[in-house]
Amino acid sequence: MGTTRRARRALGTGRGRLGTRRAAVAAVAAGALALTGCSSGDSGDDKGSDTGASKEPAASVQLPQLKGETIQVAAVWTGPEQENFTKVLTEFEKRTGAKVTFVPAQDPIVNFLGTKIAGGSPPDVAMLPQVGAIQQAVEKKWAKPVGAEAKAQLAKNYGQVWQDLGSVDGEQYGVYFKAANKSLVWYNNAAFENAGASAPATWPDFLATAETISASGVTPVSVGGADGWTLTDWFENIYLSQAGPEKYDQLAKHEIKWTDGSVRDALTTLGQLFGKPNLIAGGADGALQTEFPASVTQTFTGGDQPKAAMVFEADFVGAMIGETEAKIGTDAKVFPFPAVGPEAPVVTGGDAAVALKDSKGAQALLTFLASTDAAKIWAEAGGFISPNKSLDGAAYPNEVQRGIAKALIDAGDNVRFDMSDQAPQSFGGTPGKGEWKTLQDFLKNPKDIAGAQQKLESDAAKAYQS
Repeated sequence: MGTTRRARRALGTGRGRLGTRRAAVAAVAAGALALTGCSSGDSGDDKGSDTGASKEPAASVQLPQLKGETIQVAAVWTGPEQENFTKVLTEFEKRTGAKVTFVPAQDPIVNFLGTKIAGGSPPDVAMLPQVGAIQQAVEKKWAKPVGAEAKAQLAKNYGQVWQDLGSVDGEQYGVYFKAANKSLVWYNNAAFENAGASAPATWPDFLATAETISASGVTPVSVGGADGWTLTDWFENIYLSQAGPEKYDQLAKHEIKWTDGSVRDALTTLGQLFGKPNLIAGGADGALQTEFPASVTQTFTGGDQPKAAMVFEADFVGAMIGETEAKIGTDAKVFPFPAVGPEAPVVTGGDAAVALKDSKGAQALLTFLASTDAAKIWAEAGGFISPNKSLDGAAYPNEVQRGIAKALIDAGDNVRFDMSDQAPQSFGGTPGKGEWKTLQDFLKNPKDIAGAQQKLESDAAKAYQS
């Protein structure tokens, strides 16, 4: 979740369509070259060489005067994410005269909003981390369509895929403000060098690399299995690469069942890793007790003898590496998720702003969030990737984030949004239930592929019908 819902709590404590996928894969590979080629000077805030850093550019969007108006914005962001989003809201206040209040929400946010709306006090705008949540908000008649000014910014700054993700039945409701590149594997460079290992490009190479690292005395893979969402991301990247984008879209909409052979194949592939406890830090039991933040920090502490050499997850891993002494680009490097099928996967997540009140202030905020002005503020602060294709890459604070952002933008409409974020929240986004729970059970018993499929299908059928 984008960050998605998936890393929000973790960060607070420190979460396509047509055409071939070859361009997307090439973009990710190019991004990875930029990442692994960074020097240690790129690990923080190397903006000194960026042109225009000292100049205040002209506003790219005109906003109305809203003096005297109060706007409430609800999101589940905490910690650094909340702080950086507040910087965006502060700029909106300066430019409009409105007073904006951040409303801390609980996850799942749809339940939180339901309580607020039932009590007669909905926020003006909510940041929704799931495509399914946008659809629910529309079905419940909570969401208000995006106005003309925000639509103009979307048309100017966003690829069609991101506009489509915020649409329901052809009507625009969401403005995607924050995105995540969720097809990345981060690794401890010293552990790789000591083992004589190099970044793999394919799944067989990935498994071979894991065995090589294991033989060197370091457990190869860290899995944050206590947070079930990390396991859905493993599945989705494998499924997209192996089954292809058309099947991916069908499964995301539950147009094919989870008992389909393509799901069996993906679980079989995932079991090649999960079925070897020696390849996972702590084995299955240890992984199921490891929360996502710890899965990252244990990979980048302990020098060349960490508890694990690799950890898979999105660009927001960088924020947690920042909690260690490892430097991104030298101690911590990254490669694209390995290709299981003909093409490597490009999976994304994101947060969309949705108006819950049909007010001038709510629409003005959506317009601002769709602009490059808003994206630039958080991009400069770090820990953020924007789906805004008009944003100058120089806004990002280091070469690592520039490379990740470029890979996502260059993938264009060939990206696929996180599958569980497209599902009803009861199936794809609730701890201890649905997909999260079944994949945790699968991690513990990866031989029971048929049982996992039956449980996934049973839970999905109920969720998609409700």
